[in-house]
Amino acid sequence: MKKVLVLDDIHPVFVNTLIENNFDCHYKPDITKEEAMAIIGQFHGILVRSKFQITKDVIDAATNLKFIARSGSGMDDIDVAYAEEKGISCLRSPEGNCDAVGEHAMAMLLCLMNKVHLANASVKNGSWEREEYRGVEIAGKTVAIFGYSHMGKAFARKISGFGAKVIFYDRYQNGLGDKNASEATLEEVFENADIISLHFPYTMENHHFVNEEFFNNLKKPIYLINAARGKVVDTAILDRQISKGKLLGVGLDVLENEKLSSLTLTEKNIFESLISNNRVLMTPHVAGWTHESYYKLAKVLVDKILDLNIA
Repeated sequence: MKKVLVLDDIHPVFVNTLIENNFDCHYKPDITKEEAMAIIGQFHGILVRSKFQITKDVIDAATNLKFIARSGSGMDDIDVAYAEEKGISCLRSPEGNCDAVGEHAMAMLLCLMNKVHLANASVKNGSWEREEYRGVEIAGKTVAIFGYSHMGKAFARKISGFGAKVIFYDRYQNGLGDKNASEATLEEVFENADIISLHFPYTMENHHFVNEEFFNNLKKPIYLINAARGKVVDTAILDRQISKGKLLGVGLDVLENEKLSSLTLTEKNIFESLISNNRVLMTPHVAGWTHESYYKLAKVLVDKILDLNIA
């Protein structure tokens, strides 16, 4: 019988469907890495979210492994190249939470441009200052999406009805244009963008992709949304770009270090400057985590496992 070790919480449809298809599932969402390493050699598949990294030592210990399934889109915590070199299939489920990410990015953008969070706090404080909270419309703006796979396309579907010009830049694929967005060069993005939303994976090539030079290349001030990975943005420069007028507002669902209890002094200073800036909106990496995506992430993933037809 094919054995699967479930290392993280996942919707019951995942385990139930595998059991119905003659898999032996071991559901251990509270397992530690040390405990997992002691037994992982028994299993043909593992399910992870983000509990710990699947590095070479983990893969080497998993001597019978046929697949690694990640509930989510990003694979930056998995040594995919090494796993595939050993004939292990690496699966993910961006189809399951791309709509959630697209909606959350839209929510952050609308909140920033209409100062909803600030106006709400003001009214609850007993003020009724209408002029101070006058908003800015998306209609007529140029929206640039970086990364045009599942997440970028979902965001384009949401924002395409707002009367904006929607373009995208994808450094990995060409010819992806559709009715919701047209392909653009990096230079065209820098020339025209009013709003930028990030939807590409984190790799070392993309580390601090949004940096000082990035802002220097922009011809207009922008609103920036990052619902991708924290390390694609150099967060240390955001305050300065806001002060310089190059950044009108930023929505961050992700940070470079999301373990707030372990921030270094430098990271803590950056974080405190961001949370004290009313042009910064932050959420705790929940863009893709809705009640609906909890089910869809699991369903998409289990269907992909069954399609492998593991002997």
